[in-house]
Amino acid sequence: MLLGGCPAPKPEPGSPPIEPAAEPDLPMAVETYDGRKFAVCRVDLRLQELELFWQDDQGLPFRTFSALDGWLRARGRRLAFATNAGMYMEDLRPVGLYVQHGRQLRPLNRSRGDGSNFCLLPNGVFALTGAGAVVVESSRYPSIQADTSLATQSGPMLVIEGELHPKFRQGSTSRLIRNGVGVVSPQEVVFAIAEEPVNFHEFATFFRDGLRCANALYLDGAISGVYAPALGRNDAFADYGPMLGVVAGP
Repeated sequence: MLLGGCPAPKPEPGSPPIEPAAEPDLPMAVETYDGRKFAVCRVDLRLQELELFWQDDQGLPFRTFSALDGWLRARGRRLAFATNAGMYMEDLRPVGLYVQHGRQLRPLNRSRGDGSNFCLLPNGVFALTGAGAVVVESSRYPSIQADTSLATQSGPMLVIEGELHPKFRQGSTSRLIRNGVGVVSPQEVVFAIAEEPVNFHEFATFFRDGLRCANALYLDGAISGVYAPALGRNDAFADYGPMLGVVAGP
């Protein structure tokens, strides 16, 4: 059963907010676009380390941002920012492609329909390659596979070569807290999560026109959360599967 991507009851936070902490090299802010607020994190890959996380040394899912941060701190590192990295099953396995440190742990999912957002085609892949960050349609992933060190598959695509996903409708009444990732340039990645429920059209328009992303990917909705010390946030709305995190030193 697909856990991510489906409407869910309004969650109750499982962890109290953390005290805001300065992250001068990792810009995070709440931005307003067309009257709607979004928490945004901008990552410069020349300055920050962006990694995928799913399981600990015993092969158990981290489940929470706090658990991941504790695991990193035991190794002399810490979590500067994190968000859920795509849809996952009830046992927290990624639904689609998952590549960590150059190792493919889950294959590309080519399913054409089960009613979930993941299968609202075209879906896509966020990846780090030798040439930098990309968001590509899943059908194009094999062409960059050999050069990929990190990849997570989700769906639907939000922005495709400067155009909104063709199935998005401006007046849609399907509104959720949604998060996603976009690529500004090969070295600039931007994450955003809505501060209030939005539909796909509104969310995709923010990535294209507000954040200037030619390509962007939906990560999930309803259960989406972020770990953002600079904003005093440590969301725990669900047990998370894969997570994207920016890692810093002590």
